Amino acid sequence: MTFNNKTMVKAVIALTLVTVLSGCSNWSKRNRNTAIGAGIGAIGGSVLTHGDGLGTLGGAALGGVIGHQSGN
Repeated sequence: MTFNNKTMVKAVIALTLVTVLSGCSNWSKRNRNTAIGAGIGAIGGSVLTHGDGLGTLGGAALGGVIGHQSGN
């Protein structure tokens, strides 16, 4: 059985995703909202600035603040 680079990359991404998500299982609602807001903000900032790193970072920061302040 041989592994090519694509198979290895997919395996590493899957393992990383499982590891990261298992660490989020006991987060409070506020922490979860902050992470979701930061993710959505990063995507929005990236789209609005056509992939500019500073726009992505700014969107993530602003989304994280909004997510943290929303809800309980």
